[in-house]
Amino acid sequence: METKYIFVTGGVASSLGKGIISSSIAKLLQARGYNVTIQKFDPYININAGLLNANEHGECYVTTDGHEADLDLGHYERFLGVEMTKQNNITTGRIYQSVINKERREEYRGKTVQVVPHITNEIKMNMTALGNKFHYDFVVTEIGGTVGDIESLPYIECVRQLKWELGKNALSVHLTYVPYLAAAGEMKTKPTQHSVQKLQSLGVQPDILVLRAEQDVDDDMRRKVALFCNVDADAVIQSIDVPTIYQVPINLLNQNMDKIILRKMGLPVDDKEPALDDWRAFLKRRQEAKAVVKIALVGKYELQDAYKSIMESLSQAATYNDSKLKLEFVYSENLNAENTADILSKYQGILLGPGFGQHGVDGIYLAAKYARENDVPTLGIQLGMQCMAVEFARNVIGYADANVKEHNPETQHNVIDLMEENKVMTSMDGTMRLGSFECVLRKGSRTEKIFGKETVSGRHRHRYELNNAFVKDFEKAGMQCVGVNPETHLVEIVEIPGLRWYIGVQFHPEYESSVLNPHPLFLSFIKESLSSK
Repeated sequence: METKYIFVTGGVASSLGKGIISSSIAKLLQARGYNVTIQKFDPYININAGLLNANEHGECYVTTDGHEADLDLGHYERFLGVEMTKQNNITTGRIYQSVINKERREEYRGKTVQVVPHITNEIKMNMTALGNKFHYDFVVTEIGGTVGDIESLPYIECVRQLKWELGKNALSVHLTYVPYLAAAGEMKTKPTQHSVQKLQSLGVQPDILVLRAEQDVDDDMRRKVALFCNVDADAVIQSIDVPTIYQVPINLLNQNMDKIILRKMGLPVDDKEPALDDWRAFLKRRQEAKAVVKIALVGKYELQDAYKSIMESLSQAATYNDSKLKLEFVYSENLNAENTADILSKYQGILLGPGFGQHGVDGIYLAAKYARENDVPTLGIQLGMQCMAVEFARNVIGYADANVKEHNPETQHNVIDLMEENKVMTSMDGTMRLGSFECVLRKGSRTEKIFGKETVSGRHRHRYELNNAFVKDFEKAGMQCVGVNPETHLVEIVEIPGLRWYIGVQFHPEYESSVLNPHPLFLSFIKESLSSK
């Protein structure tokens, strides 16, 4: 069949959940047997999400091919269980960079380069690239930002053009907000009407409306919205607050979202339910879980979205351990020698979070020391693993000045340092190890038993590595380097066998944990944490 394109736009306000709606639509179509992918077009000028401030933008998600992407790609992978690539996240910066490069190569033959048609043609080419190259049945495209934003206008224009060019092979889903005004005691549809009117003024008529609301949107209100927005009454779908984002596909299914899409795109519709048995079993297990596992996420960023994939991975692992996750954030800047024990003593497990730069690392060192000395199950990720190593070097091996070379260039014990080949590079991208790399596990190690195999892979996003010059010192003192990259011999995983569960990984396991395929490290970490207190 010809590739079908579904465009998801948002109105009224940001943060309504376009990524979750896009993921849920894709999940329903995938469950019906279609080959589906999702992509996001972000209106910011940055080339990618790599240099965006985590405290402002949230997590930078890394794909298997090393692309630094928007955090919504994490939702896409967790829902679909399908790996995303660089092509699944395009920014305005990449679009303009490509057009400018073509202009410099004289590909436009001296013509004046303009937003229309040159920028819009570049966007359209990227919007259809996945379908043309990989022949997906459906490509769901999330348009970042809100309708009416100046930055989003070229993308909306491309949606208009593609709807005209592709006919029934293109469909528009518009997500809006229906607020409840307590003073009036009622919900208001005017923001939705104005949002749709703005979209229509740009030449795009939505085929399906999704109404985001805190309360139930009754049938009369939905009919009113349909009438004033020129949308079929049965194509006005509500998305109300639910206990977990993983309930959203079921809510859309109960309102026939998948059938409406198929009907509007000229595809056969049958009464057969999508294959969501495993998904429903996950939700049932989550709902019926009785035990509670209390985990501290010690991190240097105050914005919780900076750890979005970690949060979801822990939550999934708790469900598969028949427990409910009680995750609390511990801002590392607030930890000091006097309060660390009091703050951390109430948790069953401690996760030392990733990050960049020196800010906040002293608190992570204190958390690592407390966890090690008190035998608390602990998982360190990227910077968390590096802090484990530095703390161990200082307080066990006896190197008082041990440090990350970036944080103290004068240290004589640079246990965390740049790879030799990267020391001559100057660009931020050039010094990064990005994407998936192999890791060989030491036979008989705790980590090898957790994975159940000797060779694994993990996605990386970092510059600094554990310095191989100190590996013998670490191992002699009790911290074993049990995971190593077979090509570079760089250390990927450390553990202390003498402790019940103390593991640090240089890569990001949270990028490879999905609803139906949770990562073994998180499963094991939660299991051990449940039995710790």
